[in-house]
Amino acid sequence: MPAHVAVAARERAGATAERDPAIATESLPPAPRVDEPQRFTQDVLGWKPWIEPLPVAEFTEAHYEALVQRDRVHMPYFRLLARDPEALRERTLTDLDIFFNTDAGLPRAERELAAAAASRLNGCVFCASVHSRFATEQGADRGEVQRLLDEGVGARISARIDAIVDATVALTATPPRFGQQEIAALRAVGLGELELLDAIQAGAFFNWANRLMLSIGEPSV
Repeated sequence: MPAHVAVAARERAGATAERDPAIATESLPPAPRVDEPQRFTQDVLGWKPWIEPLPVAEFTEAHYEALVQRDRVHMPYFRLLARDPEALRERTLTDLDIFFNTDAGLPRAERELAAAAASRLNGCVFCASVHSRFATEQGADRGEVQRLLDEGVGARISARIDAIVDATVALTATPPRFGQQEIAALRAVGLGELELLDAIQAGAFFNWANRLMLSIGEPSV
């Protein structure tokens, strides 16, 4: 937890205790020590949770089933989400189907680009690093992807990329403003129905996923 957030929380807890001494307050756990990234990057980053993940020793077969991919037990993010195994399983199956079911529809690189655009808009440095890197690995131009990270979602790259990014921004905005204009722009650059669906799902999923990750931990170099 960032220092200013922890201080504010302690101040609120102290004020509550002064109003009602019967309310017991526990000391907050220390904030994780992080080396904050200086900018959005395609480099591999670490991530530290503000809440204690479920220890590996406490994993049951139900927890492993919720991970879907058992080796994720080594990742603090998924061990933390495993505290609610039913929700984690549904989240992970949805994630894998949106990004890895590429029999038809939008190319994987462009799905990852939509996730990176949502992450850039929401300020989720960790998610932006993961999905911008995946976009590059799946065939997107590294320089174009880096421009999105460096300049933000207002960067103009190509008609197709711009339409996908703009649609993702409209989905991610609060309140969302996605509508016929974005659909028309996506169709104008050649997206068919399944490709439209993939672009919408990738952007919408990371609209939610960013907000979850931002609320429970911090990226670290």
